[in-house]
Amino acid sequence: MNSILRKTAYQLHLWLGLTSGLIVVIMAVTGCILAFEKELKHTLHPEKYFVKTIKKEKLQFSDLKLKAEQALPDSLKVSRVEISSDPSRSYAFRSLKMDKEALTYWGSYIHYYRVYVDPYTGKVLEVENAKNDFFEIVMDLHRRLLLGEKIGKTITGYSTLILAIMLFSGLVIWFPRKMNKKAMKGMFLIKTSAKWKRVNYDMHNVLGFYAVIPLCLIAYAALIWNFEDFDKWVKKTLNGKAKTEQKAKSTIPSEEPSDQRNILNIVGNRVEKSLADKKSALISFPKTEEGTYYAEVTYGNKQYQNEQFTFDQYSGKILKHQSYKDKNIGDGTALRERNYDLHTGTIFGMTGRILYLFAGMIAASLPITGFIMYLNRKKKKPKKKKAKILTLSN
Repeated sequence: MNSILRKTAYQLHLWLGLTSGLIVVIMAVTGCILAFEKELKHTLHPEKYFVKTIKKEKLQFSDLKLKAEQALPDSLKVSRVEISSDPSRSYAFRSLKMDKEALTYWGSYIHYYRVYVDPYTGKVLEVENAKNDFFEIVMDLHRRLLLGEKIGKTITGYSTLILAIMLFSGLVIWFPRKMNKKAMKGMFLIKTSAKWKRVNYDMHNVLGFYAVIPLCLIAYAALIWNFEDFDKWVKKTLNGKAKTEQKAKSTIPSEEPSDQRNILNIVGNRVEKSLADKKSALISFPKTEEGTYYAEVTYGNKQYQNEQFTFDQYSGKILKHQSYKDKNIGDGTALRERNYDLHTGTIFGMTGRILYLFAGMIAASLPITGFIMYLNRKKKKPKKKKAKILTLSN
């Protein structure tokens, strides 16, 4: 391998690693904690996620929304609801308002509540101030380092870009100068019988190689979220000549609008009907006069496998319906829809999630083993100088 390329890659890898190492550790550790967030929540707090008695009929959707809003402080309104096809699950309503100019996690959320409602009785199981939720704090630490949208997201975004560069430069360094049987063994195996310095080196070199593919996918998906121009470029390039569909809008009626409770029930019933052979649904409520009810009904654990409905808020009419199976949405849009699943490993099923968890653990260890290697090399330099002085004096 070209020695200049190798030296350049080494210097990039070293100094970028020293610059961003701590942030990479934080993002990797928090990512590992969030890997099985839903399963952990359901195990730790079943009283708010599951109902005690399953009945034949659920209450009207408008009544459940009203129950949730009555339980909120300061006459707040709900903005979204999460529904499961599992008849034992509660409805989770959310009320959220953010300040994107804030400089801390606590300032970012003007308010953030979740209201869990029994769909059969309308009983409010819990009103949760989500700002204090452990997993929500971990999520913000993962995305923004608790430093708000402007500063925190910028830092984690560029740290992810640095991580991507380090992964590629690490591959260049990982490839041996001379290929032989001994070198190949060192590429793929940790020599556990060696001294701790060599074991540390192998842990960085070998484990880094095994984690490089999932970490590249994780980094790519994070870059899509953090850099809007990159996101648009990828989508536009891959879509080619595929038409970009316009966002649907509600038609503001000239006369007195219809009963909103009735419209809400139409939307809720349509989503419930679509849920019959699927797993879960999210319904977002309109925020403006031209806004719409937007529903995303997911088939299983893979978020991109879904149907999307857009409803007129004044009539309940379906303005737009799209399935992930549609072939005319364009490759760029299809890839963008898979971004969350690429980032979490769910695109590869449970096996992918477990592999990503181990990759995250390795990612957390790499800056530590790399820093130890850096310290060890610094300690060696003075000894070499002393040896030269002794040779000259003789």
